[in-house]
Amino acid sequence: MKRNRVIETTDGIQEEATVEQYDAMQRGLRDHGLMETKSILKAGISSGRVLELGPGPGYLGLEWLKETADTYLIGVDISPAMIAIAERNRKDYGLQERAEYLHATVMDIPLKNESVDAVFSNGSLHEWENPGSVIDEMFRVLKPGGKIFISDLKRTMNVLILLFMKFMVKGKAIKRGLETSVRAAYTANEIAAVFSGTRFGACSIKETPFGIEIVGSK
Repeated sequence: MKRNRVIETTDGIQEEATVEQYDAMQRGLRDHGLMETKSILKAGISSGRVLELGPGPGYLGLEWLKETADTYLIGVDISPAMIAIAERNRKDYGLQERAEYLHATVMDIPLKNESVDAVFSNGSLHEWENPGSVIDEMFRVLKPGGKIFISDLKRTMNVLILLFMKFMVKGKAIKRGLETSVRAAYTANEIAAVFSGTRFGACSIKETPFGIEIVGSK
């Protein structure tokens, strides 16, 4: 049954204790091989100067850097606490020279026009206050021919899968955040409608048991 979308937040996870719990959860996903790294590479994002929107603690982008050569990552996040953890994790990976993190909103990306080769994002689409504006910002900073990859939860997720995900994560705040994130997530049809009103115009959308994967190019 399709549920009406319930807006979650425009600020992301901010409190220090919650941020640390989120870091632990993301680290667990990494350790179990559940990052979206392979999907990003399959989308053709494997070289150049790449932008990540909403990197959180940074594991996805850092894993992507590990799998690529001569690449550089710029992460944009609204949370100073998340950026601090991402910088700590960047040091643990030994990738200080290949990654930087900027404190900014994804609706006003602090980069020049046509300055990145690709853009990817995981798990933050449902938090964007105006997703169409963010997608247009992605188009602005992307070089001609550049690719995008966006993945997120979906509101139509099977209830058994949601229960499994809640079982896998620890901490009341994280479990509650997972529930609100699913309620705030989009359906594939809603995403297609959003893209139709942007400078991209269209995209490829794939549904997975856990969510949605979006691929496009400029």
